[in-house]
Amino acid sequence: MPPEDQASPATITPYPDGPYLVRGDFAVTDQDGNELPVERRTIALCRCGKSRMRPFCDGTHKLIGFKAPSGQEPWPGA
Repeated sequence: MPPEDQASPATITPYPDGPYLVRGDFAVTDQDGNELPVERRTIALCRCGKSRMRPFCDGTHKLIGFKAPSGQEPWPGA
């Protein structure tokens, strides 16, 4: 664990068929720059677009059969 005066970089991990997990030191803001309350050092951000608590994940991706890989997808037409 880094000293308190040193920030640990945020990491974003796309989970297969699930959310983006964000870990480390980060802030989540709305489009106007207002910080959204976050109470944990690890959060899940919605990737399927159907969560009822966007931008955070509520598990809806499981109910709708959302599919997306964990790795990078090729650009269309590439």
